[in-house]
Amino acid sequence: MVSPASPSRDRILARVRAAVDGAPEAPGPARTYRDTHTPEDGRVDLLAENLADYRALVHRSDEAGLPALVARLLAEHGSGSVAVPPGLPEPWLAGTDVTRVPDAPGTTAAELDAVDSVVTGCAVAIAETGTIVLDAGPDQGRRRITLVPDHHICVVRAPEQVVGGVPQAMPRLDPTRPLTWISGPSATSDIELDRVEGVHGPRTLEVILVEG
Repeated sequence: MVSPASPSRDRILARVRAAVDGAPEAPGPARTYRDTHTPEDGRVDLLAENLADYRALVHRSDEAGLPALVARLLAEHGSGSVAVPPGLPEPWLAGTDVTRVPDAPGTTAAELDAVDSVVTGCAVAIAETGTIVLDAGPDQGRRRITLVPDHHICVVRAPEQVVGGVPQAMPRLDPTRPLTWISGPSATSDIELDRVEGVHGPRTLEVILVEG
């Protein structure tokens, strides 16, 4: 192994610099490929299909019906408490009286583990992969509140937050933010292919597509 300060390393790097001196700049990557294979009017249906294929529970609603739907899902799950991001729209939880646990910096993992559910928005949803992307925005909160509670309700505004393919999602995302890509509930399989859910994230993922 050549040490960082060895004469051999310096000679090799000098030869490389001499060889490329005056060479033209490398061309940029060609981005002539298609960024999606899904027509715009079919994205929401494809997203719902792929989310369900990953065993997420998919619901559809309009803005007026969202509070009642969120309240019903929390009640059906038996939730007595819900983690709440700081910028979650107040009307989303208007139909429920469960205990709200704010996304506070001092909240411990053990305290979050005692919370029954979390309700968030999202940054973008990708139809072709059935993926929800969170970027710790105001309506999503810190990453940990979407990884520790066992039940996650995620609201997606359709169609404005739904894109066809991954290349269409990337320009909407800031790579300096903590991005969480979710394709269905957390799960893994052992060598016998026995599926276990809730390993490193929520056991149950419910996605509400708010249209219109």
